[in-house]
Amino acid sequence: MSKNILVLTGSPRKGGNSDKLADAFIAGAQKAGHTAVKFTTADKNIKGCRNCMTCYSKGTACSFQDDFNSLAPMVEQADMIVFATPLYWYSFPSQLKAAIDKFFSFMIGNRSLKIKECALLVCSGDKIESGFDGIIASYRLIANQMKWRDSGIITAPGFFAKDDILNSESLKKAEALGFAI
Repeated sequence: MSKNILVLTGSPRKGGNSDKLADAFIAGAQKAGHTAVKFTTADKNIKGCRNCMTCYSKGTACSFQDDFNSLAPMVEQADMIVFATPLYWYSFPSQLKAAIDKFFSFMIGNRSLKIKECALLVCSGDKIESGFDGIIASYRLIANQMKWRDSGIITAPGFFAKDDILNSESLKKAEALGFAI
């Protein structure tokens, strides 16, 4: 069955290593017959959640006008969500984290999502695998809270400079994961 997959990227570096992971995943998913759309959070103006508890009260997900209101309908239409991101201080970069924080609006607005599964693609300049522990724990807690099934986690350590990830096994793994969905 064909799925509508939303890939949220977190890197402010266009064409960087995590962006290439996202593209590889998307290529694999499209080869398998799925629709996959990339939403680059770093290109958008998404402010953090203010916990005003007025989500969807003014016709949009967030009562404060920012680019999350263009993302929210995409989230609502997705069957799967993928987070493709660099590792920033053992977690998500602020651009992606602001969007994730506003997922609170779906709970407050009593909006049911079609999303049933998720995946995490994350790269780091650091070569230490344990450096991914924080983001993986956060991702798993998000998945649990939202009742999403984890379909895979790909960690790519040791890729700091732009294009370091080219010709790596990580890109092949991301494409294979996309194809396996």
